[in-house]
Amino acid sequence: MEQTLKITNVLSDPTRYYIYQFVTKRHCEVTVQEIADEFKIHPNVARLHLSKLEDVNMLVSETRKTGKGGRPSRLYRLSDDIVQLHFPYRDYQLLAKVAIETMMTLGHVGKEALYQTGKRFGRELIQSEIPSNKPFLAELSFDEKLAILKQAATLAGFYPEVNHNFEKTKIFFHINNCPFKELAKEHTDSVCDMHYAFIQGMFEVLFDKVELLQAENMMVGCESCSYEAFVTK
Repeated sequence: MEQTLKITNVLSDPTRYYIYQFVTKRHCEVTVQEIADEFKIHPNVARLHLSKLEDVNMLVSETRKTGKGGRPSRLYRLSDDIVQLHFPYRDYQLLAKVAIETMMTLGHVGKEALYQTGKRFGRELIQSEIPSNKPFLAELSFDEKLAILKQAATLAGFYPEVNHNFEKTKIFFHINNCPFKELAKEHTDSVCDMHYAFIQGMFEVLFDKVELLQAENMMVGCESCSYEAFVTK
């Protein structure tokens, strides 16, 4: 609980919160000067924000020589620790682990149930984000559908990037953060299959036909989980 209070206090500052989001999406180390330039603040202020985030182990840093002479630079990156907030404390990771391991004892039936459950939750998440003034999907433009997809994925903690080809028949969907990362380390195939089904369910609500292909998976060393969705509007 004490750690939760420390983290919420650190993130209560809007600039610090957006700096943390920025570092999360970068997939690489950042310097004080980069943060200062990005957020148009003095380097000393940027250094203070980064230090506060490091104090609660949301970021880690190291000093490294640049090869250009002068003083070594301090580089900041995202901590490997999973940040969780609980009010009051509830171990949802343990509950999820118990649920998944129980499913796995059921063999193929359990895996299929996990897959279908993931798809259902993906569908429900998208449906909850469709504007009430546009109850029919036919009323939504392609760009509006992408906005809904991105908003829902952001709420799910994916930190997504969404792009498309010129013909608007192919969507590039990049996930920069996996909310299931800790569980996926122990149950990679099952959790990744469920995650795929979750995303499939999201797309199926918005588009008539979807062929979803995974191009990258962060659990096997890629920077992000990336998907290509071939869609019919």
